[in-house]
Amino acid sequence: MHDLYPPYDANKSFRLPVSPLHTLYVEECGNPLGTPVIFLHGGPGGGISPDYRRFFNPKKWRVILFDQRGCGQSTPFAELQENTTWDLVADIEKIRRHLGIEKWHVFGGSWGSTLALAYATAHPTAVLGLILRGIFLLRKREIDWFYQDGCGRIYPDYWEQYVAPIIPEERGHMIEAYYKLLTSPDSDVRYNAAKAWSVWEGSTSKLLVDHELVKRFEAPAFAEAFARIECHYFINKGFFSQDNFLLEQVDKIRHIPGIIVQGRYDVVCPAESAWELHRAWPEAEFHLIADAGHSAMESGIRSQLVSATDDFANITR
Repeated sequence: MHDLYPPYDANKSFRLPVSPLHTLYVEECGNPLGTPVIFLHGGPGGGISPDYRRFFNPKKWRVILFDQRGCGQSTPFAELQENTTWDLVADIEKIRRHLGIEKWHVFGGSWGSTLALAYATAHPTAVLGLILRGIFLLRKREIDWFYQDGCGRIYPDYWEQYVAPIIPEERGHMIEAYYKLLTSPDSDVRYNAAKAWSVWEGSTSKLLVDHELVKRFEAPAFAEAFARIECHYFINKGFFSQDNFLLEQVDKIRHIPGIIVQGRYDVVCPAESAWELHRAWPEAEFHLIADAGHSAMESGIRSQLVSATDDFANITR
C-alpha cells in the first residue's frame, strides 16, 4: 500500500462517556496544530484500524478517529440500545466540542459516507469539507440489492453461504430473519449468524476476493458487533424519516467543498447512489474509479483518497 502514508502511532487515546450507557474510544493522530479531520468508519459496527490514519499526511492533519457505539474498543460491546444514526451524529458533535475544534473536515466511506452526510446536514457550519467514498444512502433498494435479491446473482457461491443460516421459509425477508438470529439469547446462534452475514460482506468488498480480509470479517470480536449493529440499523431504515432523506437534504451542504470517490464495480454500494449524489451536488468533485470495487484499500481508491486529503489539508476556514 505504497500510496498511503507510512504507518504512524496515535499521539494519544481516551475514553469519552457520551451517555449513561455508552463510552467511546477516541484517538488523536498527526500534527496537533494541523487541519482537523474526523474519520468515520464503515459498517455501522466496523470499528477503526491503524491503517485508516495513513490516508492523512501526519505533518498536515490533526486526525481524530473513534469507534462508534457498540464496536471496536467502545463499550458496551455490540450494544443496540441507544444506538441510532442520530445518537452517532450527537457523538461526533460531543467529540468536536470536547477537543475544542471549531470546524473540521469529515472523511467517511460506505456507512461512514452515510453518517458524514447526516452529520453535515445537521451541523453544516461545523464542516470545512467532505471526503466521501463508496456512497451508501441507506435506501430500501440498496439494502434489498445486497441482502435480499441482486448481488447474489453475481456471487452465487458466497450467497449460498450467506443464506444458509436462514430456513427456506424465511428467506423472503432476509433482514428480519437475520435480526431474529442476531438478537438471540443463544451466543452460538448469534455468532453463527454474525459470521455468515459478515463473511458475505467481506467476500464482496473488493473487485477480487481477498481471503485475508474475509478472515478478519469472520473473527468473533469483529463479526458479532458488525452484523448485529448493521442489521439493527437496516431493520430500522437507518433511523431516517423517509427513504430518500439524505438526497433531499443536499441543499444544506452544497456550499461545502466535497469530493466523492466511487468504485465502478462496487457491488456492496453500487455506483448508482454515488451518481445520484453527484447529480444532486454537482459542486463536489466526482471520481469514478474504473478498476475498483467497494474497499477503500483498493489501489485506485486509495490513491484518489490520498490525493483528496492532500488537497483538502489546505482548506482551513
